[in-house]
Amino acid sequence: MGKVTVFDHPLIQHKTTIMRQKETSNKEFRESVEEITMLMCYEALRDLPLTEIEIETPICKTKQNVIAGKKLAVVPILRAGLGMVNGLLNLVPSAKVGHIGMYRDEETLIPHEYYCKLPPDIDDRLIVVVDPMLATGGSAIDAIGQIKSYGGKHIKFLCLIAAPEGIEALSEAHPDVEIYCANVDECLNEHGYIIPGLGDAGDRIFGTK
Repeated sequence: MGKVTVFDHPLIQHKTTIMRQKETSNKEFRESVEEITMLMCYEALRDLPLTEIEIETPICKTKQNVIAGKKLAVVPILRAGLGMVNGLLNLVPSAKVGHIGMYRDEETLIPHEYYCKLPPDIDDRLIVVVDPMLATGGSAIDAIGQIKSYGGKHIKFLCLIAAPEGIEALSEAHPDVEIYCANVDECLNEHGYIIPGLGDAGDRIFGTK
């Protein structure tokens, strides 16, 4: 199994509880998704490449490190993954953003791709794939497979809620991909939804049903 990081920070746990509650408004839900993503990024981007530049302080000239933002790509799995993008861009605004569109057949639970647009130099970037939910793992597995087919090598997967089944499936399919989760829940139900979960993340982010 690949590397899996589960966050136990009190702020992340508190905000996740807010997200789970069915009475939480769409606005509060979106804000919580963005805030949790920002908190997770601190650890997930620990190995983000740096570059040295010369600056001048009020005292003297000096060489100091800055983030080499052009080396980061954020790739949300549409549509729910869009809710996590700003959390990353707030910290690394110069990152490039790609998009992969996936939908899940409600009967077979098999994911289907309908869109893929990635930065042209994806092979030279640290790629963070984001999706709030890791349920069966099918969409994440296929999306990462697509990124690899375009030359992507250094890939991380960031989600808010994961099922043990999804973690196992993704780790087995892509053992080189680091997985970061805010919470690991109990299991999947017969419909492939995470228990206790938080419902359909896309519907709750965008106010649709």
